[in-house]
Amino acid sequence: MPSKSQVLWMYEVMEKARYYEDTMAAVYMEGKSPKFDIGAGTVPGEMHLAAGQEPCAAGVCVHLRPDDAVTATHRPHHVAIAKGVDLKKMTAEIFGKAEGLAGGRGGHMHLLDPAANFSCSGIIAQGTSPAVGAALATKMKGTDAVAVAYLGDGAANQGGFHEALNLAALWKLPVIFVIEDNGWGISVSKEKSTSVPDNSVRAAGYGIPGVHIAENDTLKLFDAAKEAVARARRGEGPTLIEVETYRYYGHFQGDPETYRPKGEVAALKAKDPIKRLRDAAIADGTMTEAEADAALARAKAEVDEAFAFARAATEPAPEDALTAVFA
Repeated sequence: MPSKSQVLWMYEVMEKARYYEDTMAAVYMEGKSPKFDIGAGTVPGEMHLAAGQEPCAAGVCVHLRPDDAVTATHRPHHVAIAKGVDLKKMTAEIFGKAEGLAGGRGGHMHLLDPAANFSCSGIIAQGTSPAVGAALATKMKGTDAVAVAYLGDGAANQGGFHEALNLAALWKLPVIFVIEDNGWGISVSKEKSTSVPDNSVRAAGYGIPGVHIAENDTLKLFDAAKEAVARARRGEGPTLIEVETYRYYGHFQGDPETYRPKGEVAALKAKDPIKRLRDAAIADGTMTEAEADAALARAKAEVDEAFAFARAATEPAPEDALTAVFA
């Protein structure tokens, strides 16, 4: 079980990620009504939010060090926050500002922060191979750093994921694959796209451990990730973890969500993982109401400061459009 400091850290990270996503949802719609225009507004372009999926980030990243590498998906904000990506620079990047992580060139699906050893990609399952490469590099250097590759349940059907899994298992690389199963691959349900009800069983085909975490359970994921990271640091190879998680928003902002059963989101929110963690920690004495309130206040203040920074940041110079890119 986690220590008091670990519970407080996970709770604050989860509250920060949730408040960030809810704030981004509101800011994203600025300038996009009454007629939705994806290219208009304060934050143009697509936007994929991860409200509801916070345990996947906090329950794993609590065990990581600065020298551990993490690759995430096109729905990356919660993981980036948990890995310690600079929140001001990340938000400025999403706003397309010059002070952003990539000078506003990458946007929210292509965040890169070398200082935090974090990257993500809009290409499905693309982060699995770089994570395996990072794990190979640490093994060749003789360190005990690990890599974590996040992917969605739809990405678990991509060939690149299975190639990465095979190589990691063959070479016993220190990498943990974390599948965020929110039940939907865009608008296609897992039942209609995947031949197995639980992707963790696929680990057996590669001779590695597979763990399934039901009901978006932060504490059970904490335990599973603790063992997976320790196993990787010992040189015993990869682990595959699938987390049954929730997506409160649509696949993208502006998604009409006609594919979702009526009442699904309300039912998911009734068992919200952040409230469950807070209630459980207060009930067992690990965290007090005052500590929880203080953590929430710190989280909101940091997010508000990041959004204020991004709003005030500089628009990129037009002549910079073709710099720092590959032809």
